[in-house]
Amino acid sequence: MKRIALLSICLFTNLLFSQQEGLDQNSSEKEVKVFPNPATNVINVLGLWNCKTASIIITDTYGNTLVGYQWEIKNKALNIPVANLEPGIYLLSIRSTEQNVHKKFVKQ
Repeated sequence: MKRIALLSICLFTNLLFSQQEGLDQNSSEKEVKVFPNPATNVINVLGLWNCKTASIIITDTYGNTLVGYQWEIKNKALNIPVANLEPGIYLLSIRSTEQNVHKKFVKQ
């Protein structure tokens, strides 16, 4: 009986921390703003965490990677050129050791 109670407490604790981690990730992503949306030449991204190396990837709606960069994030912001993209809907992914952000944007 003690083993079952201990196991239940461990599982509940793991579940609680997993849910909290997911909430923290979602709240940091909500703070990130992408504008203008729709965009023509450049998209501005605000609310990022500064880091030495971030992977910036733009994919189309089929999941094909169209553009990839490795940049340093300074002043919690990025300016990403999109003038060479065809009009459409895209997914912007920014990955670093500090955060992972996924945002949709429209290119006019």
